[in-house]
Amino acid sequence: MAGAAAPVLGALLCALLWAAAAAGGSPAPGTFGRVYRGTVNISTERVYAFAYSSEPGQVDAVRVYVNSNSENLQYPVLFVVRQQKGVLSWQVPLIFRGLYQKTYNYQEVSRTLCPSEPTAEMGPSDQVIFVDVASMAPFNIAYELLVTRLENFQLETNKAFNFTASPSQPQYFLYKFPQDVDSVIIKVVSDAVYPCSVVSVQDIVCPVYDLDHNVEFNGVYQSMTKQAAITVQRKDFPGEQFFVVFVIKPEDYACGGSVPSSIHGNVNRTWNLQRTKNLQVTIVPSIKKSVYVQAMFFSFLSFLSFYLGSVVVAFVHYIRVQRKALADRLSPEDGSGIMTSSHPITASTPEGSSYGAIDESSSSGGRQLSSPERGLPAGSDTDSSVEEESDFDTMPEIESDKNIIRTKVFLYLSDLSRKDRRIVSKKYKIYFWNIITIAVFYALPVIQLVITYQTVVNVTGNQDICYYNFLCAHPLGVLSAFNNILSNVGHMLLGFLFLLIVLRRDILHRRAMEMKDIYTLDYGIPKHFGLFYAMGIALMMEGVLSACYHVCPNYSNFQFDTSFMYMIAGLCMLKLYQTRHPDINASAYSAYASFAVVICLAVLGVVFGKNDMWFWVIFSIIHVFASLALSTQIYYMGRFKIDLGIFRRAVMVLYTDCIQQCSRPMYMDRMVLLIVGNLVNWSFAIFGLVYRPRDFASYILGIFICNLLLYLAFYIIMKLRSSEKLLPIPMFCIMATAVVWAAALYFFFQTLSSWEETPAESREKNRPCILLGFFDDHDVWHFLSAAALFFSFLVLLTLDDDLDVVRRDKIPVF
Repeated sequence: MAGAAAPVLGALLCALLWAAAAAGGSPAPGTFGRVYRGTVNISTERVYAFAYSSEPGQVDAVRVYVNSNSENLQYPVLFVVRQQKGVLSWQVPLIFRGLYQKTYNYQEVSRTLCPSEPTAEMGPSDQVIFVDVASMAPFNIAYELLVTRLENFQLETNKAFNFTASPSQPQYFLYKFPQDVDSVIIKVVSDAVYPCSVVSVQDIVCPVYDLDHNVEFNGVYQSMTKQAAITVQRKDFPGEQFFVVFVIKPEDYACGGSVPSSIHGNVNRTWNLQRTKNLQVTIVPSIKKSVYVQAMFFSFLSFLSFYLGSVVVAFVHYIRVQRKALADRLSPEDGSGIMTSSHPITASTPEGSSYGAIDESSSSGGRQLSSPERGLPAGSDTDSSVEEESDFDTMPEIESDKNIIRTKVFLYLSDLSRKDRRIVSKKYKIYFWNIITIAVFYALPVIQLVITYQTVVNVTGNQDICYYNFLCAHPLGVLSAFNNILSNVGHMLLGFLFLLIVLRRDILHRRAMEMKDIYTLDYGIPKHFGLFYAMGIALMMEGVLSACYHVCPNYSNFQFDTSFMYMIAGLCMLKLYQTRHPDINASAYSAYASFAVVICLAVLGVVFGKNDMWFWVIFSIIHVFASLALSTQIYYMGRFKIDLGIFRRAVMVLYTDCIQQCSRPMYMDRMVLLIVGNLVNWSFAIFGLVYRPRDFASYILGIFICNLLLYLAFYIIMKLRSSEKLLPIPMFCIMATAVVWAAALYFFFQTLSSWEETPAESREKNRPCILLGFFDDHDVWHFLSAAALFFSFLVLLTLDDDLDVVRRDKIPVF
């Protein structure tokens, strides 16, 4: 067949040469692989014709190498390549422009010509390429020309291919999808960090954009230092094939390299800078659709198992309570003051949460708490104060005054739970309703913004906008990294489960209150569930906003992922404090206002926290003074008024108690906690001033978490010092929390990307998937952190269940 085509090809070439000659040119027949040397000037132009034949279904690519020793930028040598369906031209010296108008000139250039599309003809197709060499110079300029046919133009699946590229010698190759492959990952690696390069995936359209100034005009692209990965789906390319383009940038600042200095004059010109980079490209099949299904089943079933476990625990408790109730009904009252089965609460309250009290006929003398609810019918609901006021001060009213009570050296829970239960409970439920409102108003703009981010990525093809782990980023629909979004389902499922657990306890508590006697309110920690409901909503919203952040993770929207983390940490601290200080805890309005201030500081830190020293000075001052003010408020149980005169009063107290007469602190345990807490917070402030971390949001989150852990450790230590017990369930939750948090933090510190660096530098940290071939280390962090937060919430919910049978005037406050 090839022999028969030779006469036809020769005749075609002769006809084309005759036509060119008739048009005034004098093309010379060219030979592939031969170096042509010559000179051109304003009156001399050289034309070369290269003819070749392609087999049916074969894609042939031709590469043109040119060189000229001329350094005269006023009269460059112009090269024009004419093909059947396009024209490609460039000049030598080839000029690239960088920052500050700096130019980089190259005298050696090579370009791959856009290959002709394969035809369905039975015989070979004949192609002719014309290469015109010209210059407007009034003198002769020498040049060299070499035209070759590429033998390894088409990339193969699972086969590595090595090559070199430079700014003036870009490369691109063809890849065709195999029949059984719907998605592939293009993996590119290099041993050298620099020069900075760009990897682009473009459709089979001529011209191919393979220079620094136009590579971003078409397709999908990302910058690269040592590693890059692009996931390509068959559905995005109707022809089921694409070009993989490799461009070397003239400067490295886009990849984190040095920024060129602003120098004017001829020094701004650089000639033939050696910026060759060795690259290796491998195209491997991506995961199949069945893996998506397995991953989704795994995600949901893993956390639905928590629901099953909760049902089993609730059922076991129900059986044990029923058995205990049956045993109590069969045994007479022993006269010891402990309630028997005749008491209506015992049969409806689970073990470990019993409101069992002393016999109804026992005396209430000696109790400090005068319950305002005794004269009210069960189920009554009012916000008005039921305490009677008198025109004269009497001794009982003096004893009930909060400023008198809170100055006692040894405080008990009965001293700080004197307010009407229903009023306090409604006060704490405001936390729940407010956080729902905040969540709606916060989440909707966030969702709209990340959808816009994802749209911009999909439309522009710029994969430097979002900091994914590109070696484990599995797209679904319009989402570029569905696995990072799916892994947040645990926060939402476990947050909802926690709400159900709190709701069950709330219902049991209400039933107990409906059947209460006058002694029931004097036992155990006061049950207020508003903060628990708010914590459950915050956990669910953390999952929603974390998923939104991972739609397009970058520096600008990281605060979406951390905002509700601040709230979770803050709500946990408030709940821990509220447990033994139910009457003096912060209101929902002041608490959420404080969170709003923190989020505002986080936003300011994102904008100004990079290099501005003044911001860190102001923030550190605010941090230190806020710690001191809060410590004063905690130490004096809310009796130290915070206003403009707080500093003058604080100085007076320090002078009288520490300088004038150095006396032992009245509340030693509280003082130790506050001293340690202030040292920790001051250390954070000094660290911020010295190092000025770029990740300001994580810096603030670290402050919250350290304070929460410090307070929780202090609470548990003081609980054990007071001879209180840890029941099996809270003990299990504490152990599970510690183990799961340790595992979660291990995966958290496996950094897979970092928006503190350039996108190219961030991709150096990318790693393959580790779970089911679908989830990476950060996804495992999402799974484990959701479980760890859930167990942490259960610790706070069950920590004081052992006190449900202890009188409040026997429960110490710390």
